[in-house]
Amino acid sequence: MPYLFLALAITAEVIGTSLLKYTDGFSRLWPTVGSLGMYGVAFALLAQTLRTIPVGVAYAMWSGLGTAAIVAIGAAFLGEPLTVTKVVGVSLVIAGVVVLNLGGAH
Repeated sequence: MPYLFLALAITAEVIGTSLLKYTDGFSRLWPTVGSLGMYGVAFALLAQTLRTIPVGVAYAMWSGLGTAAIVAIGAAFLGEPLTVTKVVGVSLVIAGVVVLNLGGAH
């Protein structure tokens, strides 16, 4: 169950971050409300996750997988270029998350 909460927290954070582009510097009401609301949901779910998963492991997964998802969303939907450097960087982040999870989850 804690990994489900973490997956949902990452999803909420990714949605909130994706909406940031549409807030226009927090000058548009509904994208701003959506973004801040998703961040609230994300932090609430992350807090539940931290009851059982160590904070270092949970945060590494949160930040690494969230970063990878945002890069993919940016390339697929927001017209951002996907370069070899980005792919290598995200691959290294994911590899770090996997190593940390394997070594720190037990």
